[in-house]
Amino acid sequence: MRFAKALIALAALACGALAFAQDYPSRPITIVVPAPPAGATDVLARVLAEELGKTMKQTVIVDNKPGASGMLGASAVARAAPDGYTLFLSHAAPIYYAPYMFSKVPYDVRRDFAFITEICSASLVLAVSKDVPVRTMKEFVAWAQVNKGKVNYGSFGVGSSSHLLNAHLSESRHLDMSHIAYKGEAPMIQDMIGGQIPMGIGTLGTMAPHIASGSLRPLAIIGEERLPELPNVPTMAEAGFPDAEFKPVGGVLLTAPARTPPAILARIEKEARAAVQTAAMKARFQAFGLVGMGNSSAEFRRNFEASGPVIQKLVQVSGAKVD
Repeated sequence: MRFAKALIALAALACGALAFAQDYPSRPITIVVPAPPAGATDVLARVLAEELGKTMKQTVIVDNKPGASGMLGASAVARAAPDGYTLFLSHAAPIYYAPYMFSKVPYDVRRDFAFITEICSASLVLAVSKDVPVRTMKEFVAWAQVNKGKVNYGSFGVGSSSHLLNAHLSESRHLDMSHIAYKGEAPMIQDMIGGQIPMGIGTLGTMAPHIASGSLRPLAIIGEERLPELPNVPTMAEAGFPDAEFKPVGGVLLTAPARTPPAILARIEKEARAAVQTAAMKARFQAFGLVGMGNSSAEFRRNFEASGPVIQKLVQVSGAKVD
């Protein structure tokens, strides 16, 4: 009798979960973005929100929660109800880098997040402000060595790819540069334009208008290939810096709280992967120098697991681990 009752209870739960999934979404969905407005991640989140709103026939809201290298937003999502109404569109830092960068992370990526899809991958641009008297990476290194201990570099925040890559450059070339962390890419670039910091690493989309105006000067692409928008700018390897560490991992990622019902995750994955193929998303990828992905949740997880040793080495070599 007890066994029969247990089966009935399980069946009732299954039916309830199915009905819940079939009704989804019945109210607005929130996409948490761990960056301030105007940066690449925020812009992509807003385009994705519009596309999901159309296909899921529901309002999709973007909620910016910058800070702590993206961990502030990640923590909020990890604690959110696992019902499909809170999603996390993030740059790589809080998902890929934080577990290796920080001794204390307020969440466990494997335990607290459901992997949905990697929206895109990114090539980054290393650039200097217009007043820095260099035009190549080798000239920059020579200039930084002459000004050893006096050169600052900006980043999206502690633990971000821009931080780790610049830290590796400083450490490996004995430049003794100082790190200035910003709450996102946009404020970092504003200080580069204003001359408060001489250099930084950012996305093409955010830097492009300032490169076009002459306020910023690109020196190298951190990625496997040159960008079509900057055909005369070499990759780091072409510029004479073939370090494996200058091959960035991660891009823009979509996750949800763990224990979100599988049927709901499958629906979100299907719609998000379709959104990556839309003209609106493709236009944004091109504008930001990004490559659309839209892979499966299983592929996303495999990429995450494979990246661990690479990122761990990058953190160790850079000496950028935060206790």
